[in-house]
Amino acid sequence: MSIVSTQWLNENHSNVKIIDSSWHMPNTYRNGFEEYKKEHIENAIFFDIDKFSNKNTEIPHMLPSKKEWEKIVSSLGISNSDKIIIYDNSDVVSACRCWYTFIFFGHQPNLVSILDGGFLKWKKENKKITNKINNHNKTNYKAKKNEHLVKTKEEIDTNILEKKFKVIDARSKNRFLGLEKEPRPGLRSGSIENSICLPFDEVINKEDKTFLDKNSLRKKFAEIGIVNDNNVVFSCGSGITATVLSLAYSIINDKYLPAIYDGSWAEYGIINK
Repeated sequence: MSIVSTQWLNENHSNVKIIDSSWHMPNTYRNGFEEYKKEHIENAIFFDIDKFSNKNTEIPHMLPSKKEWEKIVSSLGISNSDKIIIYDNSDVVSACRCWYTFIFFGHQPNLVSILDGGFLKWKKENKKITNKINNHNKTNYKAKKNEHLVKTKEEIDTNILEKKFKVIDARSKNRFLGLEKEPRPGLRSGSIENSICLPFDEVINKEDKTFLDKNSLRKKFAEIGIVNDNNVVFSCGSGITATVLSLAYSIINDKYLPAIYDGSWAEYGIINK
């Protein structure tokens, strides 16, 4: 169950841990935490995607170490057995990055889901929101890395010749084709050789930010040659929207666990490398 409806969360609110992982592109000049402080779903815990990433690299949003992840999740008051529902108030559906990270570090996939439509849909339906921030007791979370769910630049380069997996790029078609300048400085335009483009916003309904229905998702992936294929790796600009595609694909392929090129174009597109 990769996604849950707003109705489901409303009915099961007291039985789950809720995470707000809103993150916004720098050019939007929005701050997820400041917005969270003003309003959020009751009992939601804020997850800071920038803060909770690897600080020992200049590449944005890289996965933290196992030890650091255990500290982060323990400080949020989350246990290994908790059912977690993640939402966001972001145009890039950043909740999916948090979802992926929990699965990468060994949280049972059936215990972590995305709120379909996120905070936007929750508010439109006049469901309960608050500005109250609750304290939570520290836990002793234990992680176990699923190493096969992340790819390195070296593996991506090797795969160009060996073609063991397909690389799907979630960026816009103009960025993928090199027709549009990258938003981050120091990056060339273009895409990974042999990769395929499926812009992440094509798997999302524009009106309410919910995911397309299963039949529509199957059609979207089939159009780019992905049908019941488990050897699929998703990439994007900095590891956020790649996870949107991985979640969308998990909706129609329940055997698929999200595999990401974590460095994405923020690493691969560095000029002079």
